[in-house]
Amino acid sequence: MFVYSVKSRHIRVFMLALFVVLTVASLFILSRETQQTAKTGSLNTSAETHEERMTFISSFGWEVDTEPYEVKEVEIPAEPDDTFNAYNEIQTAQGFDLNGFAGRRVKCWTYIVKNYEGYENSEYIHINLLVCDGEVIGGDVCSVELDGFMHGFSKE
Repeated sequence: MFVYSVKSRHIRVFMLALFVVLTVASLFILSRETQQTAKTGSLNTSAETHEERMTFISSFGWEVDTEPYEVKEVEIPAEPDDTFNAYNEIQTAQGFDLNGFAGRRVKCWTYIVKNYEGYENSEYIHINLLVCDGEVIGGDVCSVELDGFMHGFSKE
């Protein structure tokens, strides 16, 4: 049999240290969530229905075909690489972060944008919505031309 005795003073010091660590950790997590909320503001990210996806897209000023160009499942990489990290930089700049979805399969809804300046009524500009559990978790606006571009949802 093994017996170990601890003075009550040591228990109090341990409990105080544990309390301080948990308080600091929770403040860090809350401040990070506040920063993410500040970036997305009061943006409604619901995307369960067609109407919700259209509302989300139009909130950025985009006009799209009413039917999606493509709907597919994609897997968020479990192990991030340089390509994922570059794409996730676009996401974090607009208030999203795909790191929390590593290894998960999500739906990608693609629509053709009809009012992109310089590309009006062409099929070259797409908006992609990454949706998980009925919520937009990220996405982009991009050109599918050979020397194309990609940026976040905002027109700026």
